[in-house]
Amino acid sequence: MTALQTRMINALGAEDSSIRLQAALAAGSNPDPVLVETLIERCAVEPDFFVRDMLSWALIRLSPEITLPRVRKELDSERNQARSQALHTLSKIKDKSTWPWITRDHLRDADDEVARTAWRVAVVLVPEEDEKDLVDELVLQLGRGNRSVQLSLSRAFVDLGDVIRPALEKAADHPDPDVAAHARATEMLRKDPETGFDAAIEEAKRTVRLGPERAAEAEAAAKAAAEKAAKGGATTAPGAAAEPAGQTDPNQAAQAAEG
Repeated sequence: MTALQTRMINALGAEDSSIRLQAALAAGSNPDPVLVETLIERCAVEPDFFVRDMLSWALIRLSPEITLPRVRKELDSERNQARSQALHTLSKIKDKSTWPWITRDHLRDADDEVARTAWRVAVVLVPEEDEKDLVDELVLQLGRGNRSVQLSLSRAFVDLGDVIRPALEKAADHPDPDVAAHARATEMLRKDPETGFDAAIEEAKRTVRLGPERAAEAEAAAKAAAEKAAKGGATTAPGAAAEPAGQTDPNQAAQAAEG
């Protein structure tokens, strides 16, 4: 090992995160197979997100023949971050031959960050003929975790395209309200990717709580009240303080319809 390689290895483990970031950048700018082991080891323990991302970039700058076998070993690591970062690196390399390395254990990993990364890389690598099987596996994760986790899963579903529709329609009637709401919100995003996730999940929860028919009635009542209020406002003299006779607040109408 040369003196330069020794300095690089020491810098990658320096206490100052800015030094580690510069070292990872240098390692990627001048790819050196000697550093692959150090880069992999640092991925498993590096606390700074930006440094971790630069470490992955440095790894993908090396030949896949060098990087992939070592990354594969990390997929079975006992350390959550090691598994997550290995999956992240695979998503950057995008070598379709690594698809079989993504297992059910990864997609169901108890650690949310590992699972989220596995969902993302699975969507990138899955062959067309395996898409339905992947959807059937991802459906099992509906309703899991907090907003960030659920948003990650919804994005993975949407990226898979129309193949997700039958599974989501079935899950929309799931007895678990969290699963049903997450499925309905994801279907809304599939139909209109511009829909905000928070709005979609709230609307989906409302539909699950009321049932589709009552939810539709409540929406219709709120819409009618809004139209009535708009018409009443147009005929009210400027500066009039009194509310037009019979005018109903849209929120009150929706609440009344919900019972």
